[in-house]
Amino acid sequence: MKKYFEGEALYGDDFSTEQIKNWFDQEAEAYAELGSKNKNEYIYIYHELNKYHGYKYILDNHFKNVMSFGGAYGDELIPIIKKIENITILEPSEQLRAKNLMGIPIQYVKPQISGDLPFNDNQYNLITCFGVLHHVPNVSKLINEFYRCLDNNGYLILREPIISMGDWRKKRKNLTSNERGIPDQIFHDMILKSGFKVVHKSYCWFMPITRFNYFKTITKKGLFNFQSIVFIDSIFSFFFSWNKKYHATTKLRKIQPQSVFYVLKKQA
Repeated sequence: MKKYFEGEALYGDDFSTEQIKNWFDQEAEAYAELGSKNKNEYIYIYHELNKYHGYKYILDNHFKNVMSFGGAYGDELIPIIKKIENITILEPSEQLRAKNLMGIPIQYVKPQISGDLPFNDNQYNLITCFGVLHHVPNVSKLINEFYRCLDNNGYLILREPIISMGDWRKKRKNLTSNERGIPDQIFHDMILKSGFKVVHKSYCWFMPITRFNYFKTITKKGLFNFQSIVFIDSIFSFFFSWNKKYHATTKLRKIQPQSVFYVLKKQA
């Protein structure tokens, strides 16, 4: 396990078919059971974060076909909804579903255990994947599949944790059984190997700032639904990116950005 905690390899990316199936079965409804299955009480808390690090780089585009990977009710697409014609959400949970998003019907598709996406080559203009890949084992497979399913000049927007999120062999509060972050360099290498061009890369979720979890309770909006906090977080995340450590075990090493944001483009 040492190579995984040192960030030298990604735990799960080399799993057998049986291991992937076991992981998939455990994770399918795990996020819903953490508290997201009640749509009436659900609050999407990352709109300003997604706009600042991702959506602002694609605002000049119109998207006929959009796929949200693990997007639940589809709320992550609200900031660009006027630029979208059709929405597909790849979602394992039967509990995290909505009929439409602001008038646009949603087509739900269940993911396959193999990681193969049940879509045609060049089918989508935009794929979003916010905080989902760290819930699946075969990450490199999925990045290659994203590339295949995008049309030429299509965009992929990713946000994922780049820290271990503790010891995933033990039960952790407010986390599913298997989720773990993706080491920054490994993630970057996967992206380049797949053929994507990096339009923008930035860091976010600066550890000390994310401790202020009471914002969601008080404001009903969430910490990263405030433009000012997102901006401050981006500044601190940038200046402390030198301190990145995948599995940090000291308080000093934990003063770092916890996530990375990518805006990627498929080359024509």
